[in-house]
Amino acid sequence: MSGVTMNKVIKKYGDVQVIHGIDLEIDDGEFCVFVGPSGCGKSTLLRMVAGLEETTGGSMSIGTRDVTHMDPAQRGVAMVFQTYALYPHMTVKENMGFGLKMNGHPKKEIEEKVAEASRILKLDDYLERKPAALSGGQRQRVSIGRAIVRGPEVFLFDEPLSNLDAELRVEMRVEIARLHKEIGATMIYVTHDQVEAMTLADKIVVLRLGHIEQVGAPMELYRDPDNKFVAGFIGSPAMNFIKGTAGDGAVEVPGLEQTIPIGIAPAYKGKSVDVGLRPEHLAIDHAGGALRVDLVESLGGVSYAYLVSPAGDRIVVEERGDERVSEGQMVGLTFETKRVYLFDGETEMRIRT
Repeated sequence: MSGVTMNKVIKKYGDVQVIHGIDLEIDDGEFCVFVGPSGCGKSTLLRMVAGLEETTGGSMSIGTRDVTHMDPAQRGVAMVFQTYALYPHMTVKENMGFGLKMNGHPKKEIEEKVAEASRILKLDDYLERKPAALSGGQRQRVSIGRAIVRGPEVFLFDEPLSNLDAELRVEMRVEIARLHKEIGATMIYVTHDQVEAMTLADKIVVLRLGHIEQVGAPMELYRDPDNKFVAGFIGSPAMNFIKGTAGDGAVEVPGLEQTIPIGIAPAYKGKSVDVGLRPEHLAIDHAGGALRVDLVESLGGVSYAYLVSPAGDRIVVEERGDERVSEGQMVGLTFETKRVYLFDGETEMRIRT
């Protein structure tokens, strides 16, 4: 097992640069998740670690080895793809051991490694089945098992749960988390789903347009985002953003018809700021107010109320408990000042008060 180090890594396709000088340290045994919207470069960066994409500039190391221009087979990595890529005419057992067989490993060694991977992934009852007789989740477990038998230094996952339904996604998230705890290998996981990132990661790397926006533990990014992009991307439902204006020791927020008593640097006085409020940090004042309840999504233990301000701002509020709003109701909002985030209206960088 080994960590991964990227030093000013660049990727270009002709004159188009898609990865812009990334510096990143992934520790040995760490579960690191690359997350970001489509086109941010997360899969490209993962494929560069695997050697499936050439590194245009900078250097890439796995452990103490410089693998920047090394062939994929020599890097000591194993990749699990979005598509299962299983041989339909082979059994589960044959699929999992095929790579070792092609590399000339002894039959006994292959059987031992397949048996161990099968035990870890609870596939013993399916070893003689062919892929057509398996569910989507079982096929993805076979794909992961095929990676395990290779004994790689680094596991790479490229959106492995995207083809599964909601229930199987949750089940496989638990399986992958358990797998990491059991084998303790370095894992790099790509997803656009920030819920997967929050539940699986030791470290999250938030990417946008080939740049790293922020790196940190899941709750660190949730509680202390560096900019509006990270604040809006981490957390579900997303953070609410409402335009405000900085004043003397307070921020005027016309959309809420409120003044928030937060003191910020005098240089911001009179400037536009974005006020960030997480749905779970808001409470509805049922006594009434200027906000109209446009829609309510009831999920049982929790509801999400979609409010509209007189200025047209849309605000999502999480509600729990027995008393909840209904559509068309006029309500107010309450919140704690310490739960308010402020961002520069121009640069979108966090204003820390």
